[in-house]
Amino acid sequence: MSDCLFCRIVSGEIPAKVVHRDDEIVAFRDIAPQAPVHVLIVPVRHVASVHKAQEADAGLLGRLLLAAKRIAEREGLGRGYRLVVNDGADAGQAVLHLHVHLLGGRPLGWPPG
Repeated sequence: MSDCLFCRIVSGEIPAKVVHRDDEIVAFRDIAPQAPVHVLIVPVRHVASVHKAQEADAGLLGRLLLAAKRIAEREGLGRGYRLVVNDGADAGQAVLHLHVHLLGGRPLGWPPG
């Protein structure tokens, strides 16, 4: 989608600090990090949100979480990390392209907000 910020990052039209790329997933550092490590993990194919995902997306959804695990290991987050998926405006989803926030590098409080 030409008007989607994350699609433009995935295509390389907008630069980002990419930490992982494969045929289905791209992960890059958040430009406004909320923790010492804050990586956004997105599918290459545009899926607007978890709510908009279909049964056929089940494998992709699982691969997003496994990619998060691998990235967390590479980032040295062995003591723990948080994965956040916001779905819809009321949850704070600012970009309508499914993405997983990987946060870590410091103790994270609960509830998050």
